[in-house]
Amino acid sequence: MILIFTQKITPRKTYIFNQILKEILGLEIRFTKKIEEFIACKDWKFSYGDRRMGNEFFVKSSGLLDGQSVVEMDIQVKDWHGVPCFFEDGEDGDIPFDIFSASFYMLSRYEEYLPHPKDELGRFPAKESLAFKNNFLKRPVVDLWAYKFKDALESHFPELEVPARKFGVKNVLSVAELYKYHKKGLMRNLGGGINDFFQLRFKEVFERIRTQVFWTQDPYDVYDELLKFSKQHKIKWNFLFQLSDYSMYNKNIGYNRQVYHAMIKSMGDYGNIGLLVGYEAVHDLNTLRKEKRRWENIANQELKMAMTNDYGVNLPDLYNNYDSIEIPNDFSMGFPEKIGFRAGTCTPYLYYELNLERISPLVIQPTVFNSKAFLPKSFFEVKTVLDRIKAEVKSVEGQFIMVYKNTDFADGQRKEKFLQILERMND
Repeated sequence: MILIFTQKITPRKTYIFNQILKEILGLEIRFTKKIEEFIACKDWKFSYGDRRMGNEFFVKSSGLLDGQSVVEMDIQVKDWHGVPCFFEDGEDGDIPFDIFSASFYMLSRYEEYLPHPKDELGRFPAKESLAFKNNFLKRPVVDLWAYKFKDALESHFPELEVPARKFGVKNVLSVAELYKYHKKGLMRNLGGGINDFFQLRFKEVFERIRTQVFWTQDPYDVYDELLKFSKQHKIKWNFLFQLSDYSMYNKNIGYNRQVYHAMIKSMGDYGNIGLLVGYEAVHDLNTLRKEKRRWENIANQELKMAMTNDYGVNLPDLYNNYDSIEIPNDFSMGFPEKIGFRAGTCTPYLYYELNLERISPLVIQPTVFNSKAFLPKSFFEVKTVLDRIKAEVKSVEGQFIMVYKNTDFADGQRKEKFLQILERMND
């Protein structure tokens, strides 16, 4: 047990100290505001505040965790033995920056509550993030800080033993369109074929015809082959299916089709299953509730996890809506077009709602890679970057979470590249 002295115990402090010391480092902690209790304690202890009391282990506070508002700040990123950091404290503390405020800034997505430009889909752009601007998006800085803090604690308290945790890989397959042509009906295929013809997409025209007359398998029907490959390489999956109404954002087959129900249930035999939240449901609680109800009626079980379909996270509305209808896990915390850690961590964490200063029961599963990030890069570039990130995640014994689409495994050359990535990252 580590005793922490601080003059004021706030929800922000409770939240971030638990995440860093308990969830990442596996240590038990207790707070006190009583100086006498802190001085009398003979066990491991440190203080967190604006000044050191004596010769104790001390972390200087930047003041962020005592606040109850969201304000613009001039953040200067420095270096701490090869790891970027901010909220520097000069030379007052036993580490050179306020690790707890910096971690809270990243995990709460503080910058996303500040005024910022949005992209064409209303999302927070990766290029606006502190991590992207300062070239540490590809590093799980919160976990790296935590492990360096562990080293500092162990140096100060030689008898302290920090338990090891286990590195893991999680694979997510998002299914926005079960099939490209199959089961979409005569009129939709006829209209699509005519459009392809006038757009001179003759390959798609012939592909559509061959699929409709059962000469070839639908391009997006990759499930049996992918499961066979996964069994050979002992790869586990989380499968997420979209159940939105047909719209310009959803071209899937009808959510009420029996073939779709059968697919969702059968995938539950090979991994965890969840909901791929549609565009309208990201912005509307009633639509989200409707999609959740549909999913539970089909799967005959409570919905345990969800993810948005490339539409990002509109904080705090989406996560508050998750709480309202009791969705416990989310895989949306990532930038679809960029490889890296949107919240700066490779450890699942509870969502903190800044507007209400509330610790949510929602667990955020931070992703590092969405296959959409593959598009502008070569296979070698992606492989090299992911190898480097995986090695760093392993060094802090974190979780390496990757998101693929069924469409990634549809085209021959593209499929082979993704299968190589899948095998390599799960090795």
